[in-house]
Amino acid sequence: MIATRTGYLAIACLFSLGLIMAWQPYAQASMVIASQAAELKNRFRIDHMVDNLTLVIQRTYGSAPVVVILPDGSKWYSNRHPQTVKWVDGLAADMIYIEKPMPGPWQLLGNVVQGSTIKKISKLDIEVQPLPQPLYQGERLKVTARLLGDKLTMRMPGLDYMVEWTARFTSERLASDNNFATGTIIVGAYQDNGEKLDEVPDDGIFTGNPNLQQPTGHYVLNVTARNDVFEREYVMPFELSPQPINVKMEPNSDPLKDIWQIQLSVDESVVLLAQTHFEFELVGPAGLKLPITLQTVTSPDQILYLPKVTKFGSYRVKGYVVSTTVDGREIVLNLPEMFFNLIEPAAPAPTAQALAEKAAIQTAIEEQVAKDNAMFWIITINGVLFLVGVVGLVVWRKKQTLAKAMAAAEQRLNKNRVDEDKPKDSILQSVDLDDIDLSIPDDKT
Repeated sequence: MIATRTGYLAIACLFSLGLIMAWQPYAQASMVIASQAAELKNRFRIDHMVDNLTLVIQRTYGSAPVVVILPDGSKWYSNRHPQTVKWVDGLAADMIYIEKPMPGPWQLLGNVVQGSTIKKISKLDIEVQPLPQPLYQGERLKVTARLLGDKLTMRMPGLDYMVEWTARFTSERLASDNNFATGTIIVGAYQDNGEKLDEVPDDGIFTGNPNLQQPTGHYVLNVTARNDVFEREYVMPFELSPQPINVKMEPNSDPLKDIWQIQLSVDESVVLLAQTHFEFELVGPAGLKLPITLQTVTSPDQILYLPKVTKFGSYRVKGYVVSTTVDGREIVLNLPEMFFNLIEPAAPAPTAQALAEKAAIQTAIEEQVAKDNAMFWIITINGVLFLVGVVGLVVWRKKQTLAKAMAAAEQRLNKNRVDEDKPKDSILQSVDLDDIDLSIPDDKT
């Protein structure tokens, strides 16, 4: 019985020692083995040996962020927590970084997905697929990256929305390179959404397709993965080389008779000629889209004849080439676009007779225009003179009438003045005294 108890005690001690070692950040070089827990009622324990950790909790899609309950009963929310805590809440997960967590039992309240694990991570890192060398200008390239938690790939629905990946190229500014003045440019991102080149969504593998249509030369690749909880960076120097396959639209002296052609040049010291295949598309007016395929390349310098075009306008040829390098790497190169114009020919030079007829017609037109202009001015001037005469006559008549009225008024005024100047005696003398009745009126009457 005592031996049995001793055995149980030894097993318990070993188990406790294993937990302590698992949480020591210095136990295994710079990484700590991932610790996962799916305890009853979302409870887990943090011991006193932990300096910092990151919790990754998977929730039901669209649910609210979890509530963290500390051993002393206090609560943390996604929008209310100490400054030493960093919290990112996504549509389906929470990522919480805790500096010097309180030892003891912790608990989560929320719609945690049933059967999921609460990832307690001591160290976050990224793993980025390095760029191949040599790398060619305009190459289509699929690269991948992963987010690591204690050296293990983190995989969780909604993680793509919680981490922002950015890829940048920075020129090393070598005077002999074409990218001397390029500086720093953003060339793409990494996503885990099952779109474009990404194979499976939420599988923990983030896929990128950097834009390699940049000036050739020496660069430094800088890939960053960040959110409010962490930021990690990957740096790699590389060289962007010129394409080993060149295409050029050959000039055409007589576009109405000859067929347009493309000069193809393949560098056999870089790629295998037998495994080089071209795909073009001719785009022209009236919605023309014509695919052109060259599956077999028989010579490193070969001419590709385009179909004869008849509609006048602008044309462009875009395409790509698939090939294999001499060291066995499969490549796809986007070729630069090429342009040409089919211009309507000018009309033939007119004969002397045609020129004479055209001159005679032009002279007749000019004479008719001169006659029409003269007639127009004659009619206009006569009309203006007639209107001026009518207006002058009306004004003259009004002036005559006004003068007569003023003369009559002046005559009446003078007469009135003469009457006022006569003496009163003369007025009495003009009255006959015999005409005055001096009799007294009869009272009876």
